[in-house]
Order: sequence, then C-alpha cells, then structure tokens
Amino acid sequence: MEAHPHNKTDQSKHIILVHGPIIIGAGPSGLATSACLSSRGVPSLILERSDSIASLWKSKTYDRLKLHLPKHFCRLPLLDFPEYFPKYPSKNEFLAYLESYASHFRIVPRFNKNVQNAAFDSSSGFWRVKTHDNTEYLSKWLIVATGENADPYFPEIPGRKKFSGGKIVHASEYKSGEEFRRQKVLVVGCGNSGMEISLDLVRHNASPHLVVRNTVHVLPREILGLSTFGVGMTLLKCLPLRLVDKFLLLMANLSFGNTDRLGLRRPKTGPLELKNITGKSPVLDVGAMSLIRSGMIQIMEGVKEMTKNGAKFMDGQEKDFDCIIFATGYKSNVPTWLQGSDFFTDDGMPKTPFPNGWRGGKGLYTVGFTRRGLLGTASDAVKIAGEIGDQWRDEIKGSTRNMCSSRFVFTSKS
Repeated sequence: MEAHPHNKTDQSKHIILVHGPIIIGAGPSGLATSACLSSRGVPSLILERSDSIASLWKSKTYDRLKLHLPKHFCRLPLLDFPEYFPKYPSKNEFLAYLESYASHFRIVPRFNKNVQNAAFDSSSGFWRVKTHDNTEYLSKWLIVATGENADPYFPEIPGRKKFSGGKIVHASEYKSGEEFRRQKVLVVGCGNSGMEISLDLVRHNASPHLVVRNTVHVLPREILGLSTFGVGMTLLKCLPLRLVDKFLLLMANLSFGNTDRLGLRRPKTGPLELKNITGKSPVLDVGAMSLIRSGMIQIMEGVKEMTKNGAKFMDGQEKDFDCIIFATGYKSNVPTWLQGSDFFTDDGMPKTPFPNGWRGGKGLYTVGFTRRGLLGTASDAVKIAGEIGDQWRDEIKGSTRNMCSSRFVFTSKS
C-alpha cells in the first residue's frame, strides 16, 4: 500500500520508503526470496526491469528447452511442482509453475522498473535505489536477485566485425532451428545450451559446427533410468567426492566411449569436484552425443579469428558459414548499477565463495549467484529470509507495529 499519490510532473521525483526489503529482479531468485520472507511475516517489494516475471526464461530461451534436472531438484522453497508435471518440465511448464508460485504467495512485482543505481546511505542507514522513471526507493535491506545470468555474454574474438556472410546471434535470441534450415551454422560454446542448440539445428536440417575451445565433461542425463545428478547426490551421502566422480565417469565412458576421440577432451578434475571448485556444470546429454559420433554435428577447435565469410580455427582450418550463434552464456550486470560496495568482483559475482556469498553486510544480500542453479537459489532464499526475519522481529516489528505495511511517498523537485 502507498499513501495517496501526489500529482507528478516531469520535474518532480517520488521518494518511497519501503516497509521491508527491496528485491531487485523478479526471476526465480527474487520470487523465492519474497515467498520465504512472506512466510516469516516480512513484506517486500520487487523491482523488475521487464514487463513480466522470469523474463529471461520467457523471452531469452529456445523453444525446446526443458529442465536438465528432475523437477524435485528445481522446486522453489515452500511449493512443489504439480504431481502431473513430467519428470523434466518444459520451458512453458516451468513458467506456469513460476506464475502459480507468484500467485500462491501473492507476489506482485513492480514491472518496468529499471534500476539506474543503488547505494548505501551511511547517514540514514538506508539503501537508496533509483529507477529510470525518476523514483527513489529507500529501505534498510537490499536483496540483489538479478543473478549471474542477467545479460548475454559475447567473448572477444578478433575480426568479429568482419563477418558479413550472415547474421550473428546470441543463444538468448535463438528460438528454433526452423529459421536456419539448410544453413551451415557455427555454434560457439559447448555447454548445455550449445549442445542442445546443435541438436535442434540438426533436427531442422541445418549443419551445425560446434566450437569446443576448452575441456568439457559430458555425462548421460540418466543412468539406468535414474537422474545422473540424483545418483551423484545420493552417493555423496556415503562416499567420498572423488570416488563418486570416478563412478560417474565410468558410466559416461560406458555410454559414450572415449570422448577425446570426438574432440571432447575431459578435464583432469572430476565433474562434481570441478563444479564445487569453479561452478562449471557438466553437460548433461539429451541426444547431441549420438549426432557428434555420426558426424551430423561437427566438432571444431577454438576460433582464431572471424573472417568475412566464416572463421579460421586454431588447428589451421578455415570454413565459411551462413550464420554464427554464440552459446557463450551470460554475465552479471550488478557492476553497472550497484555503487559503493566492494562485496562484488568486477565480474559482478560475490567475492565470498559459496556457501557464504549470500550476505554482504549493511543490509545487503544476494541470491542466485551460487553457480549451483535453482538448488543454490533456494538455499540462499531460505537463509536470507531467516536472517532478515529475525531482524524484523527483534528490531522492527515492535517499533513499527502501527505502521502495518504502508509505504510513505514523498515528492521533491529535482
């Protein structure tokens, strides 16, 4: 609730005192944190730059996307997926779950609120969050829920501007292989997205060439009908990490053979240990490996430089392409708007490693920066709500019990 709105002119600015935390981002991280706070009796305000919840999932993902892990590993806190959902929900099913999640917890973000900057005001003890519509929000708590995948990442490759043979797109713009039918496509990046886009291209009669620059672990998505990830998590309860990794690699070798012969060199560190150290996830195969073995997806070494009609590769090959797709992931955008905080690196990730990167001090919290997917998001949301809930009960509730959940709106001439 807000006080009666003031007449606003182009020269005036709204200043809104938020009774509860400000959450930046209405993706799964922001929704989960808001729900957990609500369960502790703490109201919150979500500011979202787009016009919907989960905008990355809704508009920046390809049509055939399904969750790579079984649904029980991807649930948000306090609400399960519907029982009738399949084991691996589709993109649209996951979005439906998020919509029902927001409705269930009565989460109503403020949309089209693009944060211009946010900074802690030591004189007042409040975080000041300014949006592009000339509004300033004040709160004792700021929760950064924009996550590690806020904006598309393009690597620096020499000669990229030279390419004029066709269009260059990021995986976030890719929807279906239909528009690439009968085209020769270079896919840069061999993570889960690069592999699955290559698979989709083949099914639409395109010819994908997949760039594999670094070592990569590829595992079968399932072992004997069971989720590989689930098997790994179960074994970790009773076996050392490296022994579990050896078992997973044995299963992978039985499924794929020696992937080095296909141009997919494995890291020396095991898949789960590597995930713990670097946050880099193994690729869970959903069908691309059989197409790599058959040659329908061709593996290429790293790109040395782009040319007018294609690319030169590190092994000396040069090929022409009709278009290039960068499946090179995403990056945090926190450094572009969060000011005066040394909690984040220049890359926009918490300096404090998992599992303690959720608390930044002075009322600053982060969720969705664990490089551990939705499981990490859920863990962070529960911890943040627990700590703020305790503060709310001990320091806020008593002195403001007559304020309910009102927000006070001021206007000032800018």
